Amino acid sequence: MPFFHIFYDEKLTFAAIQNVLMEVFKEIFPLKSYLKEGRKSGMSIGLVPTMGALHQGHLALIDESLKEADLTVATIFVNPTQFNNADDLEKYPRTLEADLKMLEQRGCHAVFVPSVEQMYPNLPELQFNFGKLESVMEGAFRPGHFNGVGVVVSKLFNIVQPDYAYFGQKDLQQYMIVNRLVDDLSFGLQLRRVPIYREDDGLAMSSRNRRLSEDGKKQALALYKSLQLAETMLKAGDSPADVQVAVEKLFDSHEVKIEYIEIVGLDTLEPVKNISDAGTVAVCVAGYVEDVRLIDNVIIKLDF
Repeated sequence: MPFFHIFYDEKLTFAAIQNVLMEVFKEIFPLKSYLKEGRKSGMSIGLVPTMGALHQGHLALIDESLKEADLTVATIFVNPTQFNNADDLEKYPRTLEADLKMLEQRGCHAVFVPSVEQMYPNLPELQFNFGKLESVMEGAFRPGHFNGVGVVVSKLFNIVQPDYAYFGQKDLQQYMIVNRLVDDLSFGLQLRRVPIYREDDGLAMSSRNRRLSEDGKKQALALYKSLQLAETMLKAGDSPADVQVAVEKLFDSHEVKIEYIEIVGLDTLEPVKNISDAGTVAVCVAGYVEDVRLIDNVIIKLDF
């Protein structure tokens, strides 16, 4: 017996929510009908957008939604408009059957797994400009990335109309972009940032880790070690400039091609020059291990 039920028909009663089977939708309107019935019953809706290849970090988002919302909806969609590298899009891991099983076992109520054609009947021409938020770090190295994020997240918000939406801290800049999107377009939802979920050795969980060899995973720990070093130095009063120099030296002894290490204000993502009045900062790092691009960050509250 399958552990989930796929709906193709637009006409759907909400008796399905009483079913032990997780509901899986491939089309927009059946999903909207399902959620409409949930709202009629007074249920709040939590949304967890993902691109699949799920791991415990994603499940932590599901757990947060299950605790706060009555009805949890996950989405699995590898969004082509946010990839500025065709090779990266092609190699992005796709593990739908395993993902659905993980979600069902966790207690997720519904999953939306649209095709590209379902999400983009026509190539979107809408362009978002997030100002300074998208001109640094990920935005500087991945032009067009956040426009793609803005478009797909807006579509998912409009389709699901959630009360809550859950995003991981690992993609901190993405979270800030979505927060700006929610504020500027007055989406009627509350955004939640969920802390980074790490392996026992500290490696930030990422779908891209699947592409690393065991040796590559050990090398990738340099990202986490760099954040630990930065936190220690900043709390000791060292300047951001000194921290960056020390971190760059750390990477010299590892097989990691560092792309950036930035110390930024948490609210603005603008570089911090003086930590004496910085308040809360984020240290963000990106680099390549075995040609796989990885990111990580740590949020630090400085009290001087």
